[in-house]
Amino acid sequence: MKRLLSLATGIDRLNKGFGILAAVVVAVACAISAGNALSRYLFDLSSNAFLEIQWQLFAATFLLGAAYVLKLNEHVRVDLIYGALGQRKKLWVDVFGYLVFFFPVMFIMLEMAWPWAWASFRAGEGSANAGGLPVWPAKFLLPIGFTLLTLQGIAEFIRRIAALRGDIALDLSYEKPVQ
Repeated sequence: MKRLLSLATGIDRLNKGFGILAAVVVAVACAISAGNALSRYLFDLSSNAFLEIQWQLFAATFLLGAAYVLKLNEHVRVDLIYGALGQRKKLWVDVFGYLVFFFPVMFIMLEMAWPWAWASFRAGEGSANAGGLPVWPAKFLLPIGFTLLTLQGIAEFIRRIAALRGDIALDLSYEKPVQ
C-alpha cells in the first residue's frame, strides 16, 4: 500500500502542476480578451484568431485544471445524503462511485477522445474561419484532460482504500470555515 500511496502523491504533484498551468492560462485568456476588446474599440481591428484562442484557452482552463480540482475536493456536487454520512460510509460511497461511475465514464471518454484528437492532428485540422487557428491542439486538450482526471481518480481511489484499511486518515469534509 505504501507504493500505491507514493504513486498517488506523484499523481497529485503532476496535477498540481497542471492546476498551476490552468491558473496561468486564465490570466492569459483574460489578457487576450482585454486586448481584443481594446483593439476592436480603439483601432477597429479584430481577428478570428483572437476569438478562437479565447475559447481554446477556456477549454484548457477546465480540462487541465479539473484533475487538480478533484484532488482538492473542490468539485461541484449536489448531495442530499453524503454530507450526513459518517466518515467510513463516505469512503464506501466514494469507492462505489469511482468503480461504478467515474472509471467507466473516463474509459468511455478516453476511448472516444484519443482517436478523435489523433485524426484531427493527422489531418492538420484548422479553423473553418478566415484567419482562424489550428483546431487540433484544442481537440487534444480533451484526451489530455481526461487522462489527467483519470489519473487523479486513481490517486483518490487509492487513498479511499488506504483509509478504509486504516493505513491513513482522510478528511472528506468539504465545508470551508466561514472567515
